[in-house]
This record gives sequence, structure tokens and C-alpha cells, in this order.
Amino acid sequence: MSGARPARVLPRRLLLALPLVAAAAGGLGFYALLRRMEAGRYDPHGVDNPLVGHAIPTFAALPAQAPATTGFGAADLRAAGRPVLVNFFASWCVPCRIEHPQLMALARAGVPLWGIAYKDHEAAAEALLAEEGNPYHQLARDESGRVSIDWGIYGVPETFLIDRAGIVRGHWAGPLSADLVASEVRPMLGKYA
Repeated sequence: MSGARPARVLPRRLLLALPLVAAAAGGLGFYALLRRMEAGRYDPHGVDNPLVGHAIPTFAALPAQAPATTGFGAADLRAAGRPVLVNFFASWCVPCRIEHPQLMALARAGVPLWGIAYKDHEAAAEALLAEEGNPYHQLARDESGRVSIDWGIYGVPETFLIDRAGIVRGHWAGPLSADLVASEVRPMLGKYA
């Protein structure tokens, strides 16, 4: 043991200070969050989607979701010739049922709304639309969830605004509320009409 050096040990004061430093950093982060909320720059539902500003993903026509007789694919969206809202939904999704009255109101107002049933049983999605009403002009189903992954879907409902050139211009994660439709969706529809 004559040539062995003792292992370096952090001084006790430094070890005691580490939790204090971590707590101070957390407090500063929380304070910054509160300041953003106070200034109106924080949206807890704002989830960025990498597709915004880019072309829709290429996907072959999905099978029809009853009561529709045909499904649709990327080529159909590009050929629509006008802005379209694409809504991913499921019968098992409680927030989807919460947003459904907003979708019905948009459909009554003539907004082209295309729906994709996400990982849902065809009969269950058909029953939902029979019970709550069908707001969709076009309707398809993504049973495997593969197309939804390409769109960056992490949960339902999610809604996208596609312009007449097939570019994603808007994205809303979570249920559309009346306030959200009035403050964001309708103005964007007007901008890209």
C-alpha cells in the first residue's frame, strides 16, 4: 500500500450543495414558465408537428370507413382543389366525442372535413357516426396506424389543415373547442381559401 493514492472524495459541502443547486434550477424553470403563462406565450396544448409547412405524406388510398363507400389517399387530398381539414378520430376516444359537436358545426358551415378512423374497429366507428352524426365528406380507416405514424400522430383526436396545394398549414392536437375553432381554425381556413 505504499504507492497507492487515496481516492478523491468530493468535499462534504459540495455534496450538500448539489440538492440546493438542483432545487434552484427547478425553481428558475418554474418561474420562467409562470412568466410565459402570464404573458400569454404558453400553450399547454401546443404540440408542434414537423409536417406544418410541408407537403402531406404520400400514402395509398386507405380503405373506406362505413358509411362511406370509398376511402381516400394522398392523391385525393391533393386533387381536392380547396383547403381541407383532416381529422384523425376513434370511437374509443373520449376527447373525440367531446369535439364531435364542433366537427358537426364545421360540416354544417360547409367546411370540407375528411376523417380517418385511427386503429378502430369498423363497426365501432360506424356506430359512433350513426349515433353522433357524420360530419365527414370523405371517410377512411387506418387500421394498422401506419399512415397515422407518417403524419406524426401521437394520439387522437388530431386535426390538420391542408391547403389546395397539399401543404400542411395548421395542426391541432386534442379536441377542437368552440373557442379554438373561432380563434384559429376559421381564420386559417379563410386565409387559405
